[in-house]
Amino acid sequence: MSQSETDVPVCPKCAGTGWVRIRRDEKDGVIRCECRKAGRPERLLELARIPARYKHCELREFVLNAKEGLTNQSHERAKLVAEKFVDEYPASMPFGLLFMGPPGVGKTHLAVGIVRELINRKGIPCLFRSFPELLKEIQNSYSAISQSSELALLSPVLDTEVLVLDELGSQNFTSWVRDTVSYVINYRYAESKVTIFTTNLLDRKKDDPQDIRKGIPDALVDRIGEQMRSRLFEMCKTVVISGNVDFRQAVKQAEHHF
Repeated sequence: MSQSETDVPVCPKCAGTGWVRIRRDEKDGVIRCECRKAGRPERLLELARIPARYKHCELREFVLNAKEGLTNQSHERAKLVAEKFVDEYPASMPFGLLFMGPPGVGKTHLAVGIVRELINRKGIPCLFRSFPELLKEIQNSYSAISQSSELALLSPVLDTEVLVLDELGSQNFTSWVRDTVSYVINYRYAESKVTIFTTNLLDRKKDDPQDIRKGIPDALVDRIGEQMRSRLFEMCKTVVISGNVDFRQAVKQAEHHF
């Protein structure tokens, strides 16, 4: 059972699904339950575990300033994809998003912005987890003095309706890390759960000599393997954000007034 399901009372009208069956003009359908509109968003935002550094991130505040050299067409396209994803959620065929690009181009901002919109507009239970942080918590759970268990840490990740996994592939992939990634991805894939990933690694086909000659020794497939790469691309729409400027660093530096 997910964290949101254990901490938020289950609505008797929709049984916690957020949807109520109706029949209009001799046709069956569903409408959004009222429980998703009243009082629930504030609680869901707490449960989403958005880090304090990113709590301000919203889609409408994703700055697009080509004149400053900070953003480009890939940023504009990424924002449009994020907005359309929220507008059309839930899609008839569930799919997630994979934001790829160098550090500081706004991947996490967009992912958090999507979470906030889904919660505020549609009352969707969401969870944000940094993958390196999650792995560290799981490792710590093996300690004899730990108050947590691997199952308790993974259950919300596996079961939440929409999951953001930030910084996929940013750590060295041991066999244990690879197995954990595979378990999470395969479970959510099998259960048709929507997952949004961000990664600083770009994509290339395994053993592509052209990319290796360009000096790209490490790509997403090198970290998660060919099988998981294939599964990831099957369950997610890929959104590549390019940029030579660290957008996060440039904006933060401009905010510092001494």
